[in-house]
Amino acid sequence: MNSFALLPGASCDRLKPRRRTMLTHDTAIQHAKQYFDSGAFLDDLQRRVAFRTESQEADSAPRLLGYLEDELTPLLRAWGFTCRVVENPKGAGPFLIAHRHEGDDLPTVLGYGHGDVVRGYDAQWSEGLSPWRVTVDGDRWYGRGTADNKGQHSINLAALKAVLDARDGKLGFNLKLLYETGEEVGSPGLADVCAQLRDELAADVLIASDGPRLAAHRPTMFLGSRGVINFRLDITARDGAHHSGNWGGLLSNPGIVLANAIASMVDARGKILIEGLRPPPIPDSVVRALKGITVGGNPGEPQVDIDYGEPGLTPAERVFGWNNIEVLAFKTGNPDKPVNAIPPSAYAHMQIRFVVGTDYRNLQRIVRDHLDAHRFSAVHVEVERGMPATRVDPDNAWVQWALRSLTQTTGQAPVLLPNLGGTLPNDVFADVLGMPTLWVPHSYPGCSQHAPDEHLLGSVAEEGLRIMAGLYWDLGAQEGDASSTNPARHLPRAAHGGHRNEH
Repeated sequence: MNSFALLPGASCDRLKPRRRTMLTHDTAIQHAKQYFDSGAFLDDLQRRVAFRTESQEADSAPRLLGYLEDELTPLLRAWGFTCRVVENPKGAGPFLIAHRHEGDDLPTVLGYGHGDVVRGYDAQWSEGLSPWRVTVDGDRWYGRGTADNKGQHSINLAALKAVLDARDGKLGFNLKLLYETGEEVGSPGLADVCAQLRDELAADVLIASDGPRLAAHRPTMFLGSRGVINFRLDITARDGAHHSGNWGGLLSNPGIVLANAIASMVDARGKILIEGLRPPPIPDSVVRALKGITVGGNPGEPQVDIDYGEPGLTPAERVFGWNNIEVLAFKTGNPDKPVNAIPPSAYAHMQIRFVVGTDYRNLQRIVRDHLDAHRFSAVHVEVERGMPATRVDPDNAWVQWALRSLTQTTGQAPVLLPNLGGTLPNDVFADVLGMPTLWVPHSYPGCSQHAPDEHLLGSVAEEGLRIMAGLYWDLGAQEGDASSTNPARHLPRAAHGGHRNEH
């Protein structure tokens, strides 16, 4: 839109157009910064945290629905989105799907967030803090969901608004948004809904935010997540306990047998000894991406055990590029009140975190064959639950485009993690919907996620808002824009759903 000014000596009917204001990458960032500095972002987050959306509670359904219908839907409709709530086929919390279509020739992006939180545990928070109120104490913004995930998707929403304001009501790309309300209980129904609505949710790329940065001061992007499988090992040797003096050395001790069975699977230094559960060699592109990345060393974090884990790998490669087996719990006898008796049984809750290329689907058979081969046939194996691993190739064109955008905004190259060390429902987007997945987290490792005193850092929120405003601006950059040095229009486009990740 042109603006006009009356020139000296000219009549009202002789107006000349003033030069159009040059819109750039920095224009959107300034809008985002003003939004943060004005306190409007804090007000939005305060309102959202006040919704007690504890998905683990049996009576949470009205509050979960209310967050979608009363908080997010009016906002998105005011921004030109069409919105509808979709019931969960698994009976858990509902979903919100929103669309904004600006042109068939434009890139299409899928965004994601979750409105549910873990239980508040109100009484366990520090004095003066409440999980349902944002309390600002220096750089820390306390409240349940500030880090996971209301704060993170609120940053992205505010960045979208900054681009709409900077581009005169346009994004310059098509956007689909999916919000769930059951992520904290394992995302029941998410895969089903995405499979049923595959065409409706089809996009060229997923851009979302969850999980932590590598460190508070290190802008980060990760491209997937390690998979996880929880399984249980147990052995019952006989009915009842027997006196250790009368029967010691005559009866097998289930605790000793199970401990040795576990030791045959993973050694004292954490090296996996079951060949079928070891991943393939780390790809060169992943090695390059992890080169120079330091894990740990930040305030409040435990010190990394340098000599633990797979030999020959750096700490970054061990947590982002390799597998690990953990004993989460081990019980035999009565640990709280031990007696002089050989216990009748023992069990252990086990877990494997794994990267792309691991034969996780056959875990039960692999473990069973291993135990049998090592004469532990009495140990029973039960797989409890799991989630696949996903990873985009760091050399992918969408990844490199996003790295350029983040670097332009922050003035430094961000940390690139081929996958998160933890696990997200990323397989739904990578495998079911078949698109590259870019995650830009706005939290940090010390945020007390899922614990009392959960918090977001105001400094990270402000930087995250600028990062996302720049990223969304670049998505809609046109050839004539001053910011056209990093447009997304020429990146690979799906036919929709044609991109494939490693999985």
